[in-house]
Amino acid sequence: MVQLVFSFIDQVEKKKPSYVRTVKPNKFVSHGSWGHGKFVKSSDLEQSGPLEDDCSTVRCDIIVIREPRTAATTVPGASFVMVPPPDSSQHFGALLLGGKGADVRFLVADEAFAAHRCVLAARSPVFDALLFGPMKEGTATGNCIRIDGMVPQVFQSLLHFIYTDSLPEMEEQDKEASATMAQHLLEAADRYGMERLKLICEDILCRYIDVSTVATSLVLAEQHRCQGLKEACFEFLKSPKTLDEAMATDGFQHLAKSSPALFELMSKITGR
Repeated sequence: MVQLVFSFIDQVEKKKPSYVRTVKPNKFVSHGSWGHGKFVKSSDLEQSGPLEDDCSTVRCDIIVIREPRTAATTVPGASFVMVPPPDSSQHFGALLLGGKGADVRFLVADEAFAAHRCVLAARSPVFDALLFGPMKEGTATGNCIRIDGMVPQVFQSLLHFIYTDSLPEMEEQDKEASATMAQHLLEAADRYGMERLKLICEDILCRYIDVSTVATSLVLAEQHRCQGLKEACFEFLKSPKTLDEAMATDGFQHLAKSSPALFELMSKITGR
């Protein structure tokens, strides 16, 4: 776990920091980028004083957060060995990317994906039945299994989670894209019986509820039995002002037509 602290140094001699920005602790990875899309306004920078030789200094402190150790672990020689964290997810991720030993292929829209039967079956009861159970007809090695009702990017993210137990990285600033991907992945997780992925997506959607998405989230929660997401939507709609704004959206009108029972239940809970 690594935490980064960025600060603008306006007095280099005194090393006095200002405009400090901190990145929350996260697992360090060798790819991707760490930083801030917006660090300091130009106006604030100009007001901080004249720049020496038209230069400025940015300081970056890297804080490595290690697992706490108890005083009782005083085994002779233990301090000379540092056991790294598990790296099986990296190895399985490389296996997916490299395609070595892949024995099954999927066709999603017009894009093909290679995978490993044993990995898919171990992670999903639906894939287990599809590849090794009564549903396995037509899935012999060399055949391509067609996946309908899903876009390639979602299936790729689904495979990434199956192999690495994590979601692909996305830009933190693109909340709309993250919410949309979470919606599609939740549907895929429910389709393939992957409960942990379903709960992860449900948690993401709970944090992205707003006036424009609450109706869609309610329908999704009802269709896929997501009680936590449903309760989060009801909590969001408790405010009369928020409820009025949400009911004026096209999504809410569609909710009334597509799921009248849910709309009636929501009306009772909110008192409208």
